[in-house]
Amino acid sequence: MHRIPRPRLRGPAAALAAAALLGGVLTAGATAQAAPRTDGRLTDLVNPFIGTQNEGNTYPGASVPFGMVQLSPDTGHNTGYDYGENHIRGFSSVHLSGVGCGLGGDLPTLPTTGDVTETDYAKYAAEFSHDDEKASPGYYRVGLKTGIDAELTATQRTGVQRYTFPATDKANVLLNAGQSLHRTLSSDVEILDNRTVRTAIKGSGFCQDTKAYTVYTVTHFDRPFTTSGTWNGDTVTEGSKKSSATDARNGAWLRFDTTKDRTVEATTALSYVDAKGAALNLRAEGGRSFDRVEGAAQRSWEDRLEGVKAQGGSDELRRTFYSSLYRSFLAPNVGSDVDGRYTGWDQKKHRAKDFTYYQNWSLWDTYRTQAQLLSLLAPRESRDMAISVLRIDAESGWLPKWGYGTVETNIMTGDPVTPFLTNAYQQGLLKGYEEEAYRALKKNADGVPATASAPVGREANVEYLKDGFAPYISGRPHAKPGDSDYDHGASATLEYALSDGMLAEMARDLGHDADAARYGARAQNYRKIFDPSTGFFRARDASGAFTGPADPAQSEGFHEGTSWQYQWMVPQDIPGMVDLIGGKDAANQRLDSFFAYDKLLADPAKTAREVWVNGPYAYYNADKYNPQNEPDLIAPYTYLSTGQPWKTTDVVHAALTLFTNGPTGMTGNDDLGTMSAWMVLSSIGVFPVQPGTDTWGLSTPAFERVDIKLDRRYYPRGSLTVSAPGASDTDRYIQSARIDGAQQSRTYLTTDDIRSARSLSFTVGSEPSAWGTSPEDAPPALG
Repeated sequence: MHRIPRPRLRGPAAALAAAALLGGVLTAGATAQAAPRTDGRLTDLVNPFIGTQNEGNTYPGASVPFGMVQLSPDTGHNTGYDYGENHIRGFSSVHLSGVGCGLGGDLPTLPTTGDVTETDYAKYAAEFSHDDEKASPGYYRVGLKTGIDAELTATQRTGVQRYTFPATDKANVLLNAGQSLHRTLSSDVEILDNRTVRTAIKGSGFCQDTKAYTVYTVTHFDRPFTTSGTWNGDTVTEGSKKSSATDARNGAWLRFDTTKDRTVEATTALSYVDAKGAALNLRAEGGRSFDRVEGAAQRSWEDRLEGVKAQGGSDELRRTFYSSLYRSFLAPNVGSDVDGRYTGWDQKKHRAKDFTYYQNWSLWDTYRTQAQLLSLLAPRESRDMAISVLRIDAESGWLPKWGYGTVETNIMTGDPVTPFLTNAYQQGLLKGYEEEAYRALKKNADGVPATASAPVGREANVEYLKDGFAPYISGRPHAKPGDSDYDHGASATLEYALSDGMLAEMARDLGHDADAARYGARAQNYRKIFDPSTGFFRARDASGAFTGPADPAQSEGFHEGTSWQYQWMVPQDIPGMVDLIGGKDAANQRLDSFFAYDKLLADPAKTAREVWVNGPYAYYNADKYNPQNEPDLIAPYTYLSTGQPWKTTDVVHAALTLFTNGPTGMTGNDDLGTMSAWMVLSSIGVFPVQPGTDTWGLSTPAFERVDIKLDRRYYPRGSLTVSAPGASDTDRYIQSARIDGAQQSRTYLTTDDIRSARSLSFTVGSEPSAWGTSPEDAPPALG
């Protein structure tokens, strides 16, 4: 156990460790990717190529905050773009940042020259080089080796492309309706006139088949094409105006004469409702030049990024910070058309009144970090997002788990929608909807969806409510597409118990005292899977017997993790979990082993990169911290509850070195902004240690000062300044903290503290102190 004060590194070793801690590693070629900083704009600090290699699965293309359209190149990787590939198959209209399976990629569009002979985009793909490619928020450009320059930008519901062709009378634009990143079930293409093409694309997918959904598009060109045609399968037909296909290649090609005017601009509008919706979106948001649209997109991003002004830190840190902040605003996505109509999960048309309808819910990921960041920086949109989730329940009969577009995918396990919605409630975003939200959450927590419905909900709830745990039943046939809680019974138990704890808080606030007591008792169910013989959580089978290897690093029944990594995921009752382990001394020894703390002190960046990280999908067979994946996101903050808060800073700042300004600069999949939001919040020094409540843990900021602009409708003070004068790689330990000048010994804040305060200031030094080490300073157990 390390006690205060601990031995301090000196000489060259200390210098190397300090330099590594927050400086990061600049990946070769990174400076050629992002637009250079020229006039002080925050958007110039953003590198959209971060995470495009080594399975970060981000995309570099153009979008606006929370936009329906994400216009980006696809290179052949199953999720869209991979920096290691050098051919572009098309610029498609739908992408999600950091997903782990093929999703979206609808209507890949590619400019070509010459005769149209190939219909498979893997064969007609155009070669490119990163030396002739750049991106910034709302803009992407690439020079294809066919001699064509392609530029992309976007509005909320449209994507705009500008192509600069060589002088030729055979300049083509290929609209591919039959191929995408998911399975395309069917497609319809219709050339309406000599400037306009309409499509309807029915798709299914995301790790497995789902119910079908349809995306409608209409593409309008700024000039008439000279001739056109369609293709169906291998057959290319000049002059054809319509083409339909089932599970086959299908598309339209348009030809332009660029011997004099070499540029062609095209605007594609999307709708998840119908062709009328796409036309209305085009009419409302189209009709502007590429340059005007690009300027508006850049301004929308600048406005978002200006909500957080960071001072101090290295240039590398600032670039990775603002790149992470950028990615945090990419999803969820607008799902309603300009007239308010949207397709609900009952596959019927509805109209959003007094709110914007959003879709794409990676809840197992986002409930831990991104939902909380958006509640601070985008509360109006966050409120609409929460209302949208409630509409899913009202229209389909059940709350979502992992929703894409208009359908449930049932990807991941547990009960992530509960902490997502209780967070919205605790942050004051559900005024007027409190009881509706509570009823939906209660139904979800106490039942299981009908067999005929798409969601699985709490799939193992019958057993959980009876026995206090979800059984691990390997190989059990799946009743519905997606993941099964039975395949991950141990982690599902922890997730259910976490959600019960958060729902108990909401029930208590709303005066549902009997429910609060019942859910509060269920929040203790994590104890049911604690094996005293190993001192770790362990899966139990249907008979109640512990099952799987006793070695917690080889454990079974945990989703994307091991018992070591799930040990710390009891945010509703860290003191109780610590007591199970054997008290604070035993917990700290286990935490130190988990984080390889001795190695971390000697070389934090090397420990993060070589001891913690074993590969983008290396979730199993490990006894160390995995900063790349969701189950471990809260783990560094456990030290706040064990009397050693300075170690939280050591671990967090070492993990921040994994975020670098290059294509491999993401820690695993971004998962719709989850990892990016972790980076932003941890850099600010305020982190949601109990997701689903209003509790924010504290650690040393990575910057000397951060000014956060807050919406006065939800935060009356309108701003919060977090400062740590003199904070550096060596002077990173909190000596004292103040809120508006008053001493703050607690290692956490509440949302009410943030609403009432103007400043949170830290005094920092080169050695750990006694700040936050008293038992009463730790975040309290719920209830």
